Amino acid sequence: MERRRYKQLRTARPDDIPQTIKRVFAYMFKNKWQTALVFLCIMISSLANVASSYFFKPIINDYVVPFIGQDNPDLTNFAYMLVVMALIYLVGVVSTYAYKRMMSVISTGVLAQIRYDLFNRLQDLPIRYYDTHTHGQIMSFFTNDTDTMRQMIADTFPQFISSIVTIVGSFTMMAILSPVLMIITLGMLAVMLFITITLGKRSRENFKIIQRAAADLNGYSEEMISGQKVIKVFSYEDNIKAGFYDIAEEMRVAGTKANSFANMLMPIMGNLSYIAYAITAAVGAVMTINGSFHVGSLASFLLYSRQFSAPIGQLSQQFNYVMMALAGAERVFRLLDTDKEVDEGNVTLVNAIENEDGSLTETEERTGIWAWKDPENGNALTRVRGDVRFENVIFGYEEGKTVLNDVSFYAKPGQKIALVGSTGAGKTTITNLINRFYDVPDGKIRYDGININRI
Repeated sequence: MERRRYKQLRTARPDDIPQTIKRVFAYMFKNKWQTALVFLCIMISSLANVASSYFFKPIINDYVVPFIGQDNPDLTNFAYMLVVMALIYLVGVVSTYAYKRMMSVISTGVLAQIRYDLFNRLQDLPIRYYDTHTHGQIMSFFTNDTDTMRQMIADTFPQFISSIVTIVGSFTMMAILSPVLMIITLGMLAVMLFITITLGKRSRENFKIIQRAAADLNGYSEEMISGQKVIKVFSYEDNIKAGFYDIAEEMRVAGTKANSFANMLMPIMGNLSYIAYAITAAVGAVMTINGSFHVGSLASFLLYSRQFSAPIGQLSQQFNYVMMALAGAERVFRLLDTDKEVDEGNVTLVNAIENEDGSLTETEERTGIWAWKDPENGNALTRVRGDVRFENVIFGYEEGKTVLNDVSFYAKPGQKIALVGSTGAGKTTITNLINRFYDVPDGKIRYDGININRI
């Protein structure tokens, strides 16, 4: 029974990865200048890496090959080229250090803001939400789901931008150096992308199951630990062990499948990149021997081919973290999108003083006299008497399952009423309705003749 209840709490939803990423970026861009500076540093770092690889072409073609066999070659220009390369590498290193430091600050701030928004949203949700979600499930939004986004924001997003710049830059330079070898590289890239997309689809759903199961596990554990006295009284230990095992087993199976597909990706990408490198080197060597290519150009091209495929391998290495983070982010944003509790009431409870003629005047002081203030009646004040009436109330927590059916009763001012009945008869439900934790779909509840929905 416990296991079925946890399964009912789940809601399936199709993946919307672009929208999820867009919303994460929206949090990042709340620090506009800092985020823009991060992107600038990433661009500089990536372009410095691309530019430095091109220097191998002139160094080998103009300074290494011509000087072979010479006794006293002039290495002045060669040294100058090395200094320029060193400066470019230095700029790239400094830029990398800068954006990694700033991303640590940004990621921490984003996660803090998401937690603020989650907590604020929880204050606006109706009691019904808390009745249908355990404390452990709600806490998992602040812990598991939010924490999974840390690496994605701090590492994966910068790596993704850097990879795009590196791929575009390397592709451009390869097209300049040798269109023939570039076509070979693109063919291998198409194979790598196909494998990445195929494995990604198969593992994505399993990562979503892991996040949901983690929330269920937290909720189940919290509920069972807090209810240990009841469990001991009814000797229910074996039943809750079975329920815990079901959730943990589902999490284990989903984790095995998800990580199996994700962990396949890195070795496959690595081996394919080596194969592409070997084919490119072989074809380039033949072209060089035939005199249609230069040694320096081949060296630069091979460096670019590694730079071209390396980002794909790096992203595939973080693939499982990304899928886990996106699954957690979807759950977080689903909670943030949950409708707030709407209060359309306009009658308020105010302190009042009684005038000599018996009329009431609103006051900020606590006088012990309370009054209903009705804006629809010219802000007229009506003294609180304490007359509570249920009139033909029909209510159920779930559609089709009526708890109270055509219930009517009243309590006169100062009168004490006792609600007596067996467990599940509706005593707590009546208390919830009196406090307007729920609105009744049919019937009326009135305080001193005022519909509770107007208060």
